Amino acid sequence: FLSLVAEFCCGFFVILILGNFWFLAVLYLLWLYLDWETPCTGGRRSQWVRSWTVWKYFREYFPIHLIKTSDLSPNHNYLLGFHPHGVLVAGAFGNFCTGPSFKNLFPGLTPYLHIMPIWFGCPFFREYIMSAGMVSASKESVSYVLNNEGGGHASIIVIGGAEESLNAHPGSLTLNILKRKGFIKMALKHGAHLVPVFSFGENELFKQVANPKGSWLRNVQEKLQKIMGFALPLFHARGVFQYSFGLIPYRQPIHTVVGSPIPVKRNLNPTTEEIEQLHALYLQKLRKLFEEHKRNYGIPEHKSLIFE
Repeated sequence: FLSLVAEFCCGFFVILILGNFWFLAVLYLLWLYLDWETPCTGGRRSQWVRSWTVWKYFREYFPIHLIKTSDLSPNHNYLLGFHPHGVLVAGAFGNFCTGPSFKNLFPGLTPYLHIMPIWFGCPFFREYIMSAGMVSASKESVSYVLNNEGGGHASIIVIGGAEESLNAHPGSLTLNILKRKGFIKMALKHGAHLVPVFSFGENELFKQVANPKGSWLRNVQEKLQKIMGFALPLFHARGVFQYSFGLIPYRQPIHTVVGSPIPVKRNLNPTTEEIEQLHALYLQKLRKLFEEHKRNYGIPEHKSLIFE
């Protein structure tokens, strides 16, 4: 979805350059130069954009739900780890970038969804995603959000990243997280409380071409991901008037469950051991969150999360 909108915006920019409106393209390039750091300094959200009626229909299509399990005091800053990535990351976008659900459930908190910096290099598209409340996933950007002395900020990071989207098969419960500890170090440096978030149904929206590890397709996808910075899963779902093939996601309910916060004391220079201990605790709390809610959302009792 993001790719399609980005391509449209880039195409529109090319039309401006090649057409009789090249001067508008030049003015925009000047604006881009002057505004380059904004995605790393809290972005530029627009409540008008976040409240568009189209997002209401987007959330109701699946539908998308946000479930609260514990209060989050606005006196603290939080780092929410979102799992799994899926193909579309629909739960993260629908719950944290549109509508009133998050604000109603967690009053006093402002959510910031961190995405890959590459998206903010797309002309016009960057303005759209910043308006929705998205900011860069760079260290500088996360630090800016979590450095709010008065509290009330919530950084949402899709921990598995683009690599995890290659595991987004229906029924898959594999998370790329064992080697991802940068978010733990960031939480410690800023004293941001950690909150595990699991989005049930995220992997059910598309069917992906079989790409087991070691296969030629998976090898190509992983090499391209390292080169370009984002993955290219080969997927399909339904069409507009038929259900056998297309790129429109299946209508599968998404329940994004926000867990209880893990208190974190500020530590500007955490040791490797301290990072490892907090990472292990986070994994424990994430697994517990999944186990407590899986039977509510159709996950068989014998199935559990797989950490890689």
